[in-house]
Amino acid sequence: MNVVKKFDLIVLGGGSAGYAAARTAHEKNARVAVVDGAQDLGGLCILRGCMPSKTLIYSAEMLHAAGQGNVFGFDRASPKANLKLMQERKQKVIGEFANYRQEQLADGRFSLFRKQGILQGVNEVRLESGEILEGEKILMSTGSKVSVPPIPGLSTVGFKTSDDVLNLDYIPTECIVLGGGVVACELAQFLGRIGSRVTILQRSSRLLKELPPEASAALRAQLTEEGIEVLTEVNLQEFKSDKAGGIKVFFDHGGKVCKRDTTFLFLGLGRSPNVDENSLGDLGIQLKPSGHIQTNHFQQTSVPSIYAAGDCAGPHEIVHIAVKQGETAALHALGFAVPPVEYDNLLSVVFTDPQIAKVGLSTEELKNRDINFISASYPFDDHGKSILMEAKKGYVAVHAEKSSGIILGAECAGKDAGELIHSLSVAVSLQATVHQLLKVDWYHPTLSEIWTYPLEDIAEEIPV
Repeated sequence: MNVVKKFDLIVLGGGSAGYAAARTAHEKNARVAVVDGAQDLGGLCILRGCMPSKTLIYSAEMLHAAGQGNVFGFDRASPKANLKLMQERKQKVIGEFANYRQEQLADGRFSLFRKQGILQGVNEVRLESGEILEGEKILMSTGSKVSVPPIPGLSTVGFKTSDDVLNLDYIPTECIVLGGGVVACELAQFLGRIGSRVTILQRSSRLLKELPPEASAALRAQLTEEGIEVLTEVNLQEFKSDKAGGIKVFFDHGGKVCKRDTTFLFLGLGRSPNVDENSLGDLGIQLKPSGHIQTNHFQQTSVPSIYAAGDCAGPHEIVHIAVKQGETAALHALGFAVPPVEYDNLLSVVFTDPQIAKVGLSTEELKNRDINFISASYPFDDHGKSILMEAKKGYVAVHAEKSSGIILGAECAGKDAGELIHSLSVAVSLQATVHQLLKVDWYHPTLSEIWTYPLEDIAEEIPV
């Protein structure tokens, strides 16, 4: 086989991490190849993740708000979901983003290979056409895939994935959602709001187990109020298809063996890294127990010439983290000084209603590190703007170092939490103190001023 061309960096996958790495390397005058054989360019976020899901979720939120006329004092009809129009709007929105990304990848800055490629060696990528690319360094940014746990019958009963939910052209009469993580909760609420009767089966003791218990409780209360049945501590046993095309779900709950029938089974039990464990192992690339590619803080794998970024590396499936990882990997691979990727200032948002957001270290993490801290919280149901907006579910909380008042973390469950959290994200990133934030003008009445209450409570306990 002939070597097509030699590159400074070969990027496998043109999603958020891969494109960020390729762009960064090009800006340093590196010769870059991008290998992506997917049917459509753009990656998970643009095509099947962030943008389509949030577009549809927002449409469902507007539909839900439109049905609250009796609360706000206006006559209303009975608004109903029109999935055809929702899907048309979604396609228009993501089409603009996808087209722009495709143009960026194909604008001549990189050598773009629209073919599947696999690692042939520590410096080689073999394309499906048989061509070989050589690279001084290689970046794996191959993304993730739907995780299917080995539960008897699950793989054969015709379950639906998030892709199916995001492309629905009809409203299921009812559905069962397996899982209580971010994607499961976001899309379960979407399905409920467009008119489906939803049951969530969660294996853990609460929804969103990685987030604070108070936030989980606020979300569960809202879902229950909207008519969604939430069963936790469920032990899934078996799945069977019936002659009518339905699915029988067998599980243990509360010490009892239960059975539910459904025609729409949404598998929302998370995603797993999209990697070939055998081929990576043959090259000496180490994997984590989760299946993610093991990297150091510069995204370098156990093989020095190979890097990994984005969902295939983890530990967080978040776009801005993937971008940061891709940029860091590219600079380090090319020999430039670059700060290591750290997660102490991590910002995350769940787009349910109420939204849930957190930044920095949680109380559990602070305790594990033996950091002496003070926390204070304040509920939305005692705050002027949220009361008049009928956005009374949820709370905000701030965690600060006890000796200095430096803000180490914050969380918010409530209306527009994804927007509100950025005030505290700035504070955490800049190591601001509670006293400094209280010097800021917080306008009344706004949702944002709710932060002043926990800030004042902490400030009273810490000398200036």
